[in-house]
Order: sequence, then structure tokens, then C-alpha cells
Amino acid sequence: MKQNILKVHPADNVLVALTDLQADEQVTYQDKTYTVKELIPAKHKFAIVDIPEGGEIIMYGVLVGKAQSPIAVGGLLSTANVKHAANSFLTGQSHTDWHRPDISKWEGKTFNGYHREDGSVGTANYWLVVPMVFCENRNIEVLQEALVKPLGYGRKKTYEIKAQELIGKIKAGAQIDEVLFTEIGSDTTQNAGNKVFPNVDGIKFLTHTGGCGGTRQDSTALCGLLAGYITHPNVAGATVLSLGCQNAEVKTLQEEINKRSPEFNKPLYILDQQKTGKEADLMEQGIRQTLAGLMQANQYTRQPAPLSKLTIGLECGGSDGFSGISANPAIGYTSDLLVAMGGSVILAEFPELCGVEQNLIDRCLDKNKAERFADLVRTYSQRAEEAGSGFYMNPSPGNIKDGLITDAIKSAGAAKKGGTSPVADVLDYPEKVTQPGLNLLCTPGNDVESTTAEVGSGANIVLFTTGLGTPTGNPIAPVVKIATNTALFNRMSDIIDINTGTIVEGDETIEQAGERILDYVVKVASGEIEVHAVRHGQDDFIPWKRGVSL
Repeated sequence: MKQNILKVHPADNVLVALTDLQADEQVTYQDKTYTVKELIPAKHKFAIVDIPEGGEIIMYGVLVGKAQSPIAVGGLLSTANVKHAANSFLTGQSHTDWHRPDISKWEGKTFNGYHREDGSVGTANYWLVVPMVFCENRNIEVLQEALVKPLGYGRKKTYEIKAQELIGKIKAGAQIDEVLFTEIGSDTTQNAGNKVFPNVDGIKFLTHTGGCGGTRQDSTALCGLLAGYITHPNVAGATVLSLGCQNAEVKTLQEEINKRSPEFNKPLYILDQQKTGKEADLMEQGIRQTLAGLMQANQYTRQPAPLSKLTIGLECGGSDGFSGISANPAIGYTSDLLVAMGGSVILAEFPELCGVEQNLIDRCLDKNKAERFADLVRTYSQRAEEAGSGFYMNPSPGNIKDGLITDAIKSAGAAKKGGTSPVADVLDYPEKVTQPGLNLLCTPGNDVESTTAEVGSGANIVLFTTGLGTPTGNPIAPVVKIATNTALFNRMSDIIDINTGTIVEGDETIEQAGERILDYVVKVASGEIEVHAVRHGQDDFIPWKRGVSL
């Protein structure tokens, strides 16, 4: 008989329902029987001791909330009787003893990637076309229209085909019911033609709403983010469009590129519209130079590289009550395996580390890193409070509905993505990863802003866990979508790549799932598997404006 309840940590005073538990149902955990007082939906928690008003609620071994009213044994924890609470934190002596996982299975293992002159290795090979300011977005779109299909990077417009089929029925006199319910053609998404440059995975056209009109800090950060993408190992070179008068100046971009790659030698074409004059001349130059750059990019081919050349971004979105039990600890084990092999991982989303700061501080390799992490968290939290918000407001309605009723519960589960290894470095947005090991990167919890930032800091693959489902992707790095539960994996199989519901169901251990995920990552990194986000062209790109975004 499969388990229907789970205790996450020995110190917890709550249990997690793995299936719906009915009122008055009796459940047994480690020879102790509990009677639930009311319906406990799967993924939600119930008390295993009487918790008085103001009493502490412990999960994952840490404080995750306090009772707003008494909660009896077997009572459901909800937003009506629980409020957010988290432990304070102090910097002090680090405790970085770490039990490295066994990596003998991956001894000598390689992936086939694109080797760059600076020693980094890409898991893909893209050309970028980016604007310095939102004024150039339309010109970016014009270049996209001119180049994508002729070069063989377009995909057949599946839904346009479906719409045309239905429109044809309407023209032929179809009634409303026929339009609503008649079966139409299946998904035919595929490349529209043969690629002119077979070694180039695509041209990625980024647009954004920044570069001018905001704070100078945001413009500088935008230049740093764009520099992170241009110098990224998955990128062979770039075409940059500048209006000429914006806050995000070309010289700032060049300074940021130099910070990240002092010996930068990729092809980089920068066009200034105000200097060029006519739009037609700008577009012609953009087309000529981009094609010339693609000819150079096409000279790269995949070659073997050690797994230490992987940098994995760790992300979650649309989280549920199983996230911290299945998918997050699974990729945490994947993280530990990669760190043990000399690779790098990035744990971001600082609002979702609320309540576990002390654990991460204690894992920092030196006091300076610990103090920087504490300072970044405190400053971010203070700015959120000053704006009338706070980390406690981070859980979304979907999170709450599926059992993550306080930010501390959500955070304690989210932090599991970072595994157990020491913290090698602490970075502020949009700094670049330079150290192997676990890197903490200050970003918001917003899925796309954080994923955008992790890739800008050097992630050449992103592992993205979800309990509710999300199509999120990235223009230049494969985003591997990992379901926390089997029901989601089956329901949204066209956007989810991996299932870890097997852990909840007792069919697989966290360690087994983590190893399976690493095997999958190696295949994605080698170009053997195209993840769903790439197949769908899910090129989400949102720079973080340093105002308050949770």
C-alpha cells in the first residue's frame, strides 16, 4: 500500500497529505494514528500536535508560520488559521562540511557542446539580435520577419492552419456548433524549411521595454544583462541596434562586455540609427552584417566537453505542495552531483529563500560571502516593505490553493533546489558566475525575470520545476520543465519534459530521480533532446527593473 501522508523533517509538527484525506479518516505514521478533523486536500498539511494561538508551525525543520487561532490535532492548516513567520538570521561561523555524493557513475562522462575561445562551452549555438532601447523593438521585429523564414528557422504556424480550416468551414456555411465542436487537424508544428546554416540553432531576436526613461541604475543593469547574453557560451555573436540617445549607452554595454570577457572576440555588429539615417539603410546593414556573422557562427561544431563545463540555473514556478517534496529536492541532488564534478549551479529567487537564510549563511565558504548574502536579502526585503509589500506576499493564489499558504513554507521547499553543497559565491543581479559550485544570485521570484537573470549570469541549461504547469522558456538556453506530480505531467505533456511524481508515489527515491535528471541534462546539452520550450519557441525575456518585484 502506497503512503498517503509524509513527514518532511523529524522536527516537524505537521504532516503532508499525499492524497485527499476525508473528515474523520484515520491515518498512521510511524506507528502513531491520527484522525483528521476535516477534508485535507492532497498537498495540504494538518497538525499532529495541538497548536495554540501564536504557536509555532514547523516544517522542513524550520519555522514556517504561526497559528492565528488554535489548531487541533488533525486540523487543516490554511490562510484562515496560519500567518507567515520566519526565523531571523545572523552571520557567523560557517559550517561547510559536506558529504559529497558518489559520482563514479559519471567518471569521464562528457557532453557535446560548442567550445568558445574563452574556455566556456555552449549547449547551443545561437546568433543574437538585440536592441539597446525599446525604441528599436520594431526594427528588431522587421529584421526577424526578413531573416527567420528565408534562413529555414521558421516553424509552420500550426494554429494559423487550424484557424484557416475553421474559417473555410464558416465560408462554406457551417453553424456555430460545428465551429465549436468539429474535430480539426492535429499539431503539425515543425521547421518550415532546411536551415541555410546547419550548425547554427537559430537567430534570437530579443525585445524589452527598457533602456531609457527609467532609472540610470536600471539602464546600467540592462547593459549588464545584455552583455551577459552576448558573452554567453550559447551565443556565437550578436547584432545590436541602438537609437543613439538612450540612457543605456553603447559604451556602457561595451564596458559590461569587457567585465565579463576581457578578451572578447566574438563578431559583434553595433548599428546606430541616428547616425545611419534612413531606416532602409539601417535594415540593409543589419541584414548584411547578421548574415556575415551567421557565416562565422556556422563554423562551430559540437565537440566533447567535461560535465564541469555545465552551469545549471535552478528555477521553480507554478509551485505546489509537492514541489519541496519531489521535484525541488530531486534537482537539488542533481545540483550536488554536478558540483561534485566541478560544475556550477545557480540558486536565485531571493524572496523565496525567506526563513532558510541561516542555513545558506552557514554554508557560505567565507564570512564575506555570508555578509553579502545577508545584506542583499535585508536590503531587498526593506525595499519591498517600503513599497507597501513584503516577502510574506510572495505566494500566488495558485500556490496557496495547492498548499503553499505562507512564504516561509514556499521558501523552505524552494531552497531544496540548491542541494546541500557549500555556497561558493554570492552574486548581485546581473553579475556573472565565475566560481564552480553553488552560486546564490539575487533575483526576484518572478519566473521569467529570474530565468532571464540566471541565463544572463551564465546558465547554459535551466532546470525548472512546476506543480501547476507553465510554458516558460528562454531564447538561448534550454529550459527543462519538471513536474512535481504525475497528474500534471500527464495533463500537460506537451510542455513538461520530466516527471518526478514518481517520488510522491513511492516508485523512485529523490537520489534516483536526481540521477535520472542529470542523465537527461547531458542529452539536452549534447543536442540529442529538444525540450518542449525550445520546440514551441518559448523565448521569454524580461529584464528585472530594480524596483520591487517579488
